[in-house]
Amino acid sequence: MITIGILPVGKTDSEVLDRITENLRIVFTEAEITVTPEALPTPEEAFSKTRQQYRSDIMLNAIRGYTEKNGAARILAIANVDIFIPRLPFVFGRAECPGKSALISLFRLRPEFYGRPPNIQVQVDRGTKEAAHEIGHTLGLKHCANPYCVMYFSKSIFETDRKQSLFCNKCYLKIQSTTAENREDT
Repeated sequence: MITIGILPVGKTDSEVLDRITENLRIVFTEAEITVTPEALPTPEEAFSKTRQQYRSDIMLNAIRGYTEKNGAARILAIANVDIFIPRLPFVFGRAECPGKSALISLFRLRPEFYGRPPNIQVQVDRGTKEAAHEIGHTLGLKHCANPYCVMYFSKSIFETDRKQSLFCNKCYLKIQSTTAENREDT
């Protein structure tokens, strides 16, 4: 069994966190998933004044430090700030592949970012997909060519909306193999 801690970063909506956590329990049926009692402050050193965004690699380093300090098997951090990597204008998330630390941002998953009215269900659905995607990376999965698989790389919100929150058969079998190897190692 894998354990996954959900770590709020900065100010995040507790209802959204709780609903994404519940959805992840459906995606990862054999995992123990809990929300950490404390939030990690948003790392101010990650903020780029020129881009007005946060560098996901610097944020991931802070999350990695939290993971190591607390001995967590895996941590998924959920932030509500706009994140990027230098070669792309934005990312929805980032993770160690394979590894223990992952990060998603709810900032561009909110319908109001695209001029739509607020809709918590849409935000939770999108957040669940991106969370499952990044956790998949921590389990060693690469991007999938199947546009409906949660491991498909989303370059836009339309691709996130199209894919499902579940793994295709090929990716699911890889996860089963990885988690079985982890059980044998313990």
